[in-house]
Amino acid sequence: MAMMMVTLLRIFLLVDDEGGLGESQSIAEDGVYIAIMNLGKNSRRIRSKISIEAPLDVVWSILTDYEKLADFIPGLAVSQLLDKKDNYARLFQIGQQNLAFGLKFNAKGIVDCYEKEMEILPFGKKRDIQFKMTEGDFQLFEGKWSILQSSGGDCEEGDSSQAPETCTTLSYIVDVKPKLWLPVRFIEGRLCKEIKMNLASVREEARKATNRTVHDH
Repeated sequence: MAMMMVTLLRIFLLVDDEGGLGESQSIAEDGVYIAIMNLGKNSRRIRSKISIEAPLDVVWSILTDYEKLADFIPGLAVSQLLDKKDNYARLFQIGQQNLAFGLKFNAKGIVDCYEKEMEILPFGKKRDIQFKMTEGDFQLFEGKWSILQSSGGDCEEGDSSQAPETCTTLSYIVDVKPKLWLPVRFIEGRLCKEIKMNLASVREEARKATNRTVHDH
């Protein structure tokens, strides 16, 4: 779940690891927003979001069908459910990315996911999934998925014939710190590219699910 969430969108930091904190952000052509912040000490915080023309429940079902994530998420080779209780899941995941010079970067780990209860807001409803890598190839890899369904207003892109209540924003935030031997600047670009592809893949999967529901009726 965590690693799924990591075109040629390039993110430039305002400072290097020895400098102060800085942030640069961009909007990709396909509607994926990404911002990256230097937290210092070989760490980064990556924020991203995307608009999806599908109900919250559809997006939630896709994200929590953990063992099927590897079927449509690029770069996620394995997503195995080790334990599942009420609002909790423990996963074993393996992600793979190609680096320069023909090298491959494999990241594997045990990820704990905490499914939060639905929040009813004045302008809609929201539900989160918090995650944390407890064992693996990162010193720190933790963050949150947030699904917000707005009760008013249209999605930023797409078919205006969709009802406003089908407009959902999927957000993802992760704090990441690799092991000491791997400088974060070597992988941050790949992580951003992966996150961008993953959000777009979830959006496409949600569209397919929504279309199937419409056709079934």
